[in-house]
Amino acid sequence: MDEKAAHETLRARGRAEMREILGVPYTEARDASTTPFNAAIRALSEEMAYATLWTRPALDRKQRSLITLAMLCALNHPHELRIHLIAALNNGCTAEEISELFTHAVAYCGFPAAIDALRIAEAVLKERGAL
Repeated sequence: MDEKAAHETLRARGRAEMREILGVPYTEARDASTTPFNAAIRALSEEMAYATLWTRPALDRKQRSLITLAMLCALNHPHELRIHLIAALNNGCTAEEISELFTHAVAYCGFPAAIDALRIAEAVLKERGAL
């Protein structure tokens, strides 16, 4: 298999994973907003994050979602946090688990980051009918 075909195989696998994890609406909106300017980084995220990392067997999707939420809280990335809150719900995380995660984050990320994350989580959970 040549290099281009290998990348396309990984990308196809990653896109399928991403669609299951983040949902069809997110994937379709992402595809609609892909341009020549951002296409390369989007292809890399499909290959690396979704085809390679999210499919590793040692952790299930729910565990990966909780870890991802914790890291996004610590880094204070609200846009990505919103996307991955939807993924967490798709992956079986409960409102109680998400609330507990951000409560626990107070000790390690500080009140501002945890409160911001909890505020976003509350909005997303209400939008999704999980609260």
